[in-house]
Amino acid sequence: MSRTQGSRIRQVLGADVKDVEPIQSLWSGYGEIVRLFMQSGPYPSVVYKQIKPPEQVTHPRGWAGARSHQRKWRSYEVELVWYHDFAPRCPDSARVAECYLGQETEDGFELVLEDLQASGYGRRPWFGNLADARVCLDWLAAFHAAFLGEAPTGLWPQGTYWHLETRPDELAAMTDNRLKSAAPVLDARLREARFQTLVHGDAKIANFLLSDERGAAAVDFQYVGGGPGIRDVAYLLGSCLDEGDCQTHAGTLLDDYFAQLRQCLSRRGCDATTVEALEAEWRALYPVAWTDFYRFLQGWSPSHEKIHAYTLMQAQLALD
Repeated sequence: MSRTQGSRIRQVLGADVKDVEPIQSLWSGYGEIVRLFMQSGPYPSVVYKQIKPPEQVTHPRGWAGARSHQRKWRSYEVELVWYHDFAPRCPDSARVAECYLGQETEDGFELVLEDLQASGYGRRPWFGNLADARVCLDWLAAFHAAFLGEAPTGLWPQGTYWHLETRPDELAAMTDNRLKSAAPVLDARLREARFQTLVHGDAKIANFLLSDERGAAAVDFQYVGGGPGIRDVAYLLGSCLDEGDCQTHAGTLLDDYFAQLRQCLSRRGCDATTVEALEAEWRALYPVAWTDFYRFLQGWSPSHEKIHAYTLMQAQLALD
């Protein structure tokens, strides 16, 4: 950590950095996330996210270029807006990290965030664990209810990292012509849904932390923006269930999500007619949301493990 970085952190937290622990590198070498252990002050540790684009950008699947860089750069601008303007409004049931510092620097961005692990969210969800999936779905239900009808001012107008407007290269690479020709229609169905909220935009299980007492907390808000909440739900289920579990358990987990969403909306004061209409619309959009992500995968990585029989079944429903 540079002297300048240390000085900025000292100004914000009133303490010096004692030690640094790597957490992970950012996608395509755009920086890193580390845990900072503090010598004194109110926080024993914080999480520091430094974004500094590399001179030579590489991508594990070959997708690197000006459009990719612009999308990533915009995603970090969005994340700053999220933490400044929206995160403080999240309810306890949709827990996110407190942001102590978020700003653009001379060569990128930096965020100093609450260490959720130190705050009791110390467990990662397990792939295939249905109880963990339900806890993450509860978080999504609370999040979607809290921001129902919210204008995504300063965020992505359309949340998710795979939405069609930002992925023309992947669209051009698709070999499934029926799906390719339907892509604008699928996108329009999601954009024009009556019930819009904020979507996390990258709600995979790797972006959740769990507490046995307090449920889930979520991280990584680079692709938060507008959309029907079912986009997050379909993506989460695809991230935590394999083909067999999708066939067996996705329907039940979908029911669990809507049961929790109904409770959250009721507490917010939504009338029963509105809640019923929202659920009917989002349930009908479930195969559309699943297929919209499949559209991205089919161009980006056509041999991806998430393209399996359940995915193809949802695509058949949506396309028909």
